[in-house]
Amino acid sequence: MDGMKIGLMLPLGEREAGGWTNLRAMAVAADERGLDSVWAADHLVFRSDGDTKGIHECWTVLAAVAAVTSRVEIGPLVLAVPFRNPALTAKMAAELDEVSAGRFVLGLGCGWHQPEFDAFDYPFDHRVSRFEDGIRIIAPLLRDGRVTFEGRYHRAVDAELRPAPIRAGGPPILIAGKQPRKLRLVGEHADRWNAAWYGRPDHADELRTRLANVRSALEEAGRDPSTLEITVGIFVAFDDAAEGAEGAPEQAIRGSNDEVADALAGYADLGVSHLIAHVWPRSPDGVERLAEAASIARTRVPAHA
Repeated sequence: MDGMKIGLMLPLGEREAGGWTNLRAMAVAADERGLDSVWAADHLVFRSDGDTKGIHECWTVLAAVAAVTSRVEIGPLVLAVPFRNPALTAKMAAELDEVSAGRFVLGLGCGWHQPEFDAFDYPFDHRVSRFEDGIRIIAPLLRDGRVTFEGRYHRAVDAELRPAPIRAGGPPILIAGKQPRKLRLVGEHADRWNAAWYGRPDHADELRTRLANVRSALEEAGRDPSTLEITVGIFVAFDDAAEGAEGAPEQAIRGSNDEVADALAGYADLGVSHLIAHVWPRSPDGVERLAEAASIARTRVPAHA
């Protein structure tokens, strides 16, 4: 492994985001302090036991992040394919890749939270089948610029991307998933794969199982494992920060910058090349602490790898 990318997951929930002002400051801090990427979750609303929690809209935030940063990769982790027409998704991805000067990664998934599907009138049934139809439109449109496809849930009739994507083959496609059908589609279509959410690498036993399943899917597809970038979502909490780390999950990586760095570097032993961190405190200061730990971790990755 030549190194490890370490990026930031923006906190889009309305109770933690602090509005666009804070999200902008966090993204700019990631860009200026040396992190490698900025990501955002694609949700519409969260509902459980009569409680409704709001969330900022993913694509709009990412477009704004593209405009205020110059170096970091940006992407959804992950875009719910059922929320948008697949051909339109491909066109949006090509446009945002141009706006960001080739820094966009198209993360794709099925969605999972039924209350938001119901509230916004999206079908929740057969999500993997709908995803499969969608990726068979999105991937060839981005990579070849044109597609005709007739599926059970989606179709495209001589759909074409004009203007063409600025990168040959379009932006990279990341797929999140763990079940056999999704992993088969990873083997067929993905440039990157994501699993989430974890704490210390020595506690990530479920991740080890998923990595073995991914390798099996690539073998079945006749694909070289080195052609798939492995990305992993993690939790990091700096309890000693001035603002504290209230709300961080129990399994989050904790400790000094040096201790957090050692845990980050430990993921290299699993073949992970890109970590994406939810960080506490949810502020530019938290991002700066993450960037400091990331800088230390990168110096330790060769020893781990």
